[in-house]
Amino acid sequence: MAVTLLLSLMMMAGLFLMLWSGVGFIQDKRFFSSAPKEAQAVVPETKPERFRGQHIVGWCMAVFSIILLIAPVFIGAWNGLQNEFSFGQFFLRFIIMIFLLKVFDIGFFDWVLLCNKGFGFFPHYYPEITNVYGRHLFGYNWKTHLSHIIGAFPVSALLAWICTLIG
Repeated sequence: MAVTLLLSLMMMAGLFLMLWSGVGFIQDKRFFSSAPKEAQAVVPETKPERFRGQHIVGWCMAVFSIILLIAPVFIGAWNGLQNEFSFGQFFLRFIIMIFLLKVFDIGFFDWVLLCNKGFGFFPHYYPEITNVYGRHLFGYNWKTHLSHIIGAFPVSALLAWICTLIG
């Protein structure tokens, strides 16, 4: 269980790093495709670099964040194979990892950063959204979250099945 929790924390770090790279460094409106419509309306297409190489730093962070999101799946599979996990154990590991990532997404990204202007994260990089974000936005993307939660079951089952075939 400790390995599963550690792998989940790695995925959470990857998700946060991806958000930070897009919002804070790459600063392209395409990264706001999942943001509320109110925010998309006031965010500029691009922003000038605050320092030389800012966008390169952002893209490097984005690549590293993808590695942090994918690597835990492989590490979890390898660890499970070493410990001779059953299908059920693999399934439980992957579903826990995905659900903890989803809880982090909803609890930290949506509630803290978006709805409560936590730490002034978004307004720091995009002052245009200061009056847009607030508690009224919580749940604006509930359909997306629900589809991710439902999709976690077949994805976890598929990963567990692949791991049991390998083992």
